[in-house]
Amino acid sequence: MGTASYIVEGLGNAASYESCSHGAGRRLSRTQARKQIPPDALRQMMRGREWLEEEADHLGDEAPAAYKDIDQVMADQADLVKVVHKLGPVLNYKGL
Repeated sequence: MGTASYIVEGLGNAASYESCSHGAGRRLSRTQARKQIPPDALRQMMRGREWLEEEADHLGDEAPAAYKDIDQVMADQADLVKVVHKLGPVLNYKGL
């Protein structure tokens, strides 16, 4: 909800079946995230972005801290993709 997205160009690495990660991947399960990330921590993580702050009690499972560091994931797959553009978060909407 609060981290970057990347537009990439594949490098055609046969060892990865010409594929790559399609997201950061979860660091915490949804249940773990709901238990470990309180609403106030989520509000702090999402500061400066437009989001459904009034629903913070229900969105902890999608907190940025629930996911792996996308910048590290991208660095780890530099042999699979070339970064064309990095997009920063501005607005987030997650249906409940």
